Amino acid sequence: MKNLFTLCALSIAALSMAQRSLPSDTLSIKNDRIRVGSEWLDYSVEVGTQPVWDTDGSEIAYLQYTYYKRSGVNSETRPLIMSFNGGPGSGSVWMHLAYTGPKVLRVDDEGYPIQPYGVKDNPNTVLTDADIVYINPVNTGYSRTIPLSGKEVDRKKFFGIDADITYLAEWLNTFVTRHNKWRAPKYIIGESYGGTRVMGLALTLQESQWMYLNGVIMVSPADYQVLRVGGPVSEALNVPYYSAAAWYHNQLSSELQQLSLENLLEITEAFTVDTLLPALAKGGSLSPGNRDQIASDMARYTGLSKSDILALNLSVPTGYFWKNLLKDEGYTVGRLDSRYKGVDKVGVGTRPEYNSELTSWLHSFTPAINYYYNEVLGFRTDVKYNMFGPVRPWEDDRVNTREDLRAAMAENPYLHVLNQSGYFDGATTYFNAKYTLWQIDPSGKFNDRLQFKGYESGHMMYLRAEDLKAANEDLKSFIQQTQTKGNPAKY
Repeated sequence: MKNLFTLCALSIAALSMAQRSLPSDTLSIKNDRIRVGSEWLDYSVEVGTQPVWDTDGSEIAYLQYTYYKRSGVNSETRPLIMSFNGGPGSGSVWMHLAYTGPKVLRVDDEGYPIQPYGVKDNPNTVLTDADIVYINPVNTGYSRTIPLSGKEVDRKKFFGIDADITYLAEWLNTFVTRHNKWRAPKYIIGESYGGTRVMGLALTLQESQWMYLNGVIMVSPADYQVLRVGGPVSEALNVPYYSAAAWYHNQLSSELQQLSLENLLEITEAFTVDTLLPALAKGGSLSPGNRDQIASDMARYTGLSKSDILALNLSVPTGYFWKNLLKDEGYTVGRLDSRYKGVDKVGVGTRPEYNSELTSWLHSFTPAINYYYNEVLGFRTDVKYNMFGPVRPWEDDRVNTREDLRAAMAENPYLHVLNQSGYFDGATTYFNAKYTLWQIDPSGKFNDRLQFKGYESGHMMYLRAEDLKAANEDLKSFIQQTQTKGNPAKY
């Protein structure tokens, strides 16, 4: 009897596991419309899954995607945006339901959650100018691996910089073929780690899939060449962000506080490049007088104490800044968006006890994405939508996908790059992004193909109503500017 009970329990467990998956190759389509200005925009939304195949042709995973296509136009030659978020391990929910799609979160004008949770029309959507597909990589969103003979597939096929780029490039080839988009101008957009991903994808799509892009859009990109390597450059690049966050929270002197953010950052960027970076490179050989003067300047520009900066050897960790900028007021500031405040149990330390901005965002995004798929799109499943999926360990030894993007631009005269960053983002700072653009092509020959746009918000700059409109307009302008109009791809 005991063995029978165990067998039954195992069978029920296996059945339950089987039910918590989706068909590997399926789709559903719904038609909708949205008012943009004085006109109606009709579109279809396709929610589907598409397999990832191993080299022997076996299905080893499926990716769930959501594809928006404008109705009543020639889709085959209409621009296509292929959209990723980051993490690694993050679903595509963030830009899908807050930035470029036809629906966005119900939040206030600054991006803070309000109830009842849900979505509303987005009259700023880039769907006016391009079709969009939002892709959930393996184990994010509703995407999952497919066990082979009851055993989990080799995780190294998915969870690492090179593996991620390789299988996604192959998947995109199939998607473009199935949807007859080979003649369309193509763009890839990636947020955060998605910046690392799309820099690498640009070259792999060209060299392995023979797919040439018109544009790469990086939103608050993570450049691992800086973030993982460290050293004086990585340490110095944070200071203009510190100034921005301190300015937002009124922690600077009245002289600096009365400046516009743009003017303030011109000053702190020059200080960072011309003074701080060489000083950090000198290390212990820096004279005491210079060290003292630089600490005074840093205190003035960051809102931190001179004594703390000296004790930190002029290199202020981001965690320390988030914990201590508003220490005297009893608050921490957010990592991904330092406009957000948090409250820690202990008022002293080297980093906050939690990410105040992320917990705020999860208030809105998690109920909204589940409601949207289930109630609005009618895509019902018991599979959990992974806001952040199990993708660890993640192999990130090859950090320089920046070089991949340079090579892709050299090979493809059509390829342009747009970077969009929020000034109050402390995870992937705006000045780090500027530095990445500078380093993509040290010769300067690509300068007219590289654009930087900054916004007075954080990592998800589009959560702020003013920046949602501005960022979408910048994206539309980029797409319009990179249409070739019959000009040949040549230097």
